Amino acid sequence: MVQKAKILLVDDRPENLLALEAILSALDQTLVRAASGEEALKALLTDDFAVILLDVQMPGMDGFETASHIKRRERTRDIPIIFLTAINHGPHHTFRGYAAGAVDYISKPFDPWVLRAKVSVFVDLYMKNCQLKEQAALLRLQLEADEQPPLGGALLGELSARVAAVEEQAESLAKQLDGTPEPALATTVQHLERRLAALRQAIEALRPGSH
Repeated sequence: MVQKAKILLVDDRPENLLALEAILSALDQTLVRAASGEEALKALLTDDFAVILLDVQMPGMDGFETASHIKRRERTRDIPIIFLTAINHGPHHTFRGYAAGAVDYISKPFDPWVLRAKVSVFVDLYMKNCQLKEQAALLRLQLEADEQPPLGGALLGELSARVAAVEEQAESLAKQLDGTPEPALATTVQHLERRLAALRQAIEALRPGSH
């Protein structure tokens, strides 16, 4: 059973965190609060997150600096970051957010439905990647056991069926995002599809009679 995804909410104002929780509670995922950039970085040391909602204007370590630290860490650099800001400072400010590694930049007050929909996409991608990693781990165990008998037909069939389910879900998600104006989403989906193709190729190579 796939566990719930964790979503990191970073804002120095408790009322903003409460509002985000109210908006995202319908996704039925695990929402983790952080009241500062430092607190967010500590949470990222031990937990894996599907997406980070990061307030730009915070005392001390602001959102840009926090994002910079996140992107420098190998463990966390691939986590999508959505910047939230109360003030629109113009194109330069927005560009700075994307340069810091954000996949999206939303000005407050934002549309709750739009925010929930965007977060939902990244949660779905995270879940697909988790499923893919589980199947890849099973396959890797077999490939590393060079002296073991070939993978049994029943187990190979089960593994193939699981991957097929992820392939079907990924294809459906790709169709939903077809023509999306957000390059980060399209790139993430393409990365998932490439990993699925590699895993499928490895499974087929284990079938009897293959070379």
